[in-house]
Amino acid sequence: MNPNKKVAFYTLGCKLNFSETSTIARNFVNEGFKRVAFEQKADIYVINTCSVTDNADKRFKSIVKNALKKNEEAFLIAVGCYAQLKPEELAAVDGVDLVLGATEKFNVTSYINDLTKNNVGEIHSCEIADADFYVGSYSIGDRTRAFLKVQDGCDYKCTYCTIPLARGISRSDTLQNVLENAREISAKGIKEIVLTGVNIGDYGKGEFGNKKHEHTFLELVKELDNVHGIHRLRISSIEPNLLKDETINFVSKSKTFVPHFHIPLQSGSNVLLKKMKRRYLRETYTNRVARIKETMPNACIGVDVIVGFPGETDALFLETYNYLNDLDISYLHVFTYSERPNTAAVNFEGVVPKKTRAKRSKMLRGLSAKKRRAFYESQLGNSLTVLFENENKEGYIHGFTENYVKVKAPWNPDLVNTLHPIQLTTIDEDGLVRFKFEKELIKN
Repeated sequence: MNPNKKVAFYTLGCKLNFSETSTIARNFVNEGFKRVAFEQKADIYVINTCSVTDNADKRFKSIVKNALKKNEEAFLIAVGCYAQLKPEELAAVDGVDLVLGATEKFNVTSYINDLTKNNVGEIHSCEIADADFYVGSYSIGDRTRAFLKVQDGCDYKCTYCTIPLARGISRSDTLQNVLENAREISAKGIKEIVLTGVNIGDYGKGEFGNKKHEHTFLELVKELDNVHGIHRLRISSIEPNLLKDETINFVSKSKTFVPHFHIPLQSGSNVLLKKMKRRYLRETYTNRVARIKETMPNACIGVDVIVGFPGETDALFLETYNYLNDLDISYLHVFTYSERPNTAAVNFEGVVPKKTRAKRSKMLRGLSAKKRRAFYESQLGNSLTVLFENENKEGYIHGFTENYVKVKAPWNPDLVNTLHPIQLTTIDEDGLVRFKFEKELIKN
């Protein structure tokens, strides 16, 4: 294999995928490859796929086409969730040379013998039961924040979800490795770490290759809080039944964990939660939100919700809508239910027409905008800390406060990746918040 070959990466899907792409990319660089942007001509293009949305499946083909436009002789590799679930489908796409499943993706360089184009994509995909070992990873998408993977896979059997089929059983990184990665990230001058995984509240399970919990999520959080040099830690998404009082209490007093929680709900109807095989009822969710707001009144709470699940009547949808409307939350991530092969829900009765799904999705997105606006208004006058991003967006620099309020100011490159105490003043016409600086730059 000739070193100095150029390799480019494209990631579809979640933060976890981004962290894994970064790790795969570092493996290439360590073996002498040169990483270039996906928009540039490369010898190898690696596409990390996603199976959660229909759109991600369709986009794969257009990404392949774009890569081949830049270099029709390029060697194309598909990895990730869709590559595990539907390897034959991806291998059949014109121009794809190699498809690697869940266990093989981290050894991608050992599958490249030469870069001769294949007539048909070559597949290396394990039985998902073999995906029982853990590969730690983290990504540095920009200079301000990093996604740190702490857990992979899921043992839950939600009736709409393909993730257990794509990623295997729940397993965790060792505590020692997570802390080491966190120290590496902070040594690069990155100010914020976002913890990611498929089901991070399950952290500790499978840490040593068995089902025993050696450590808990709470222990992980406590240990990370002591890592020197990290200014902010954010919990990306955690199941309501796994978000314990002890964790909420600890975050409320923590040095580095920020008051921001993203908690999947999926439905505000107990009837549908049971059909979805979620591991809690609505009352648990209400209780978690109340507990967070009790200990951290200014906390930001994001919610995942699915519309159009089989059996969701108008009455049950309105139950979800009204429940969310009354709940003290800050924004919604709305997912329109899409049928997935090999999931139980595919065979459920009460299929919701696509038009109805789209209408309900629009209603909830409208509610999300209203909730975000109300949350931002509730924060006006508060003194908070902003971490500035590194992009010039039409003459403005953006940043996020610890409780996830998005702010803007005229572009100033000196502000990139710095933390400042500010006071929120007004909401701009684009919905972002203006502020005034409280004093000089604090920590660098």
